[in-house]
Amino acid sequence: MTKLLTADSNTIAEAAQIIRAGGLVAFPTETVYGLGANALDLNAVGKIFTAKGRPAADPLIVHLSGLDQITRLVRSVSPAAQTLAETFWPGPLTLILPKLPEVPDLVTSDLDTVAVRVPDHPVALALIQAAGLPIAAPSANRFGHTSPTTAQHVFHDLDGRIDLILDGGATSIGVESTVLDVSSNPPRILRPGGVTREMLESVIGPVTVLGQRKKPEKGLPSPGLLEKHYAPRAEMLLFSGDNARKTLAAYLTEHSAAGRKVGILAADEEAGELEKTGAVVYRLGPDLNSIARHIYAGMRWLDRQGVDLILCRDFGENGLGLAIRDRLTRAATKVIS
Repeated sequence: MTKLLTADSNTIAEAAQIIRAGGLVAFPTETVYGLGANALDLNAVGKIFTAKGRPAADPLIVHLSGLDQITRLVRSVSPAAQTLAETFWPGPLTLILPKLPEVPDLVTSDLDTVAVRVPDHPVALALIQAAGLPIAAPSANRFGHTSPTTAQHVFHDLDGRIDLILDGGATSIGVESTVLDVSSNPPRILRPGGVTREMLESVIGPVTVLGQRKKPEKGLPSPGLLEKHYAPRAEMLLFSGDNARKTLAAYLTEHSAAGRKVGILAADEEAGELEKTGAVVYRLGPDLNSIARHIYAGMRWLDRQGVDLILCRDFGENGLGLAIRDRLTRAATKVIS
């Protein structure tokens, strides 16, 4: 059985020893829980893919304790990347940079670039510092399943598959980091996340957003690009467009009448009315920050209630809305507009 321990100085020291010995440790970041291994140890990195059931085409993000560690992984840092790192690290921004040969190809899906960031969480930083090496860490869940935002989510997915889980409480942001390719002109967001497009543009000017969906193939440029990802067990429908609320209500009526147990992910402003219908409603909160923080927990909670179908509407593209839309789109069985 996997150890589940409250994060403190003693358990972090134990976790660091496991990392140095080539083992696997799940730990909290400000975004989601990560599944960590020594980024420079090919065998250790291979255990991540085995534990998660993750395809080798999906690269990993390497977590550092500070910008000073970056020379262990990358050949060069452009002026734009330097500015972004100094502005947003520690924080939920991942940069794609040219890698050194010491970084195993498995970490980068055989690409010549590596994804790196400095997490903004005391437990994550303490673990990296105690281990004394960069830690490769995707989300600590079974591949394709909803990302974990609590230690209990990790335990549910990976018990018996990893060595230790450090419990640092619920994560504060709740969606993964923004992944930015600074080699393109203008820079391109490969995966929207905790650092919003507006925040980036306030520092470096215009950025674009990757629009096309990627299919599983060798050498995806970023994690989180597979068309189907972050998904709950139940079927899930996402409603977008001006009539999203009205269309969602119609589907709720139809499927409830057919005898299906329907769950809904809803913002607080509409949750009350939806609860009156008899649907199982998970309240996401009053604003985008709260919705992002609770979206994965809500999917998992509705799965535990045994719903047959999950309904949710789109929350726009401003601020964190873009990241929320990305995760909901990939989690959904179908998008209805």
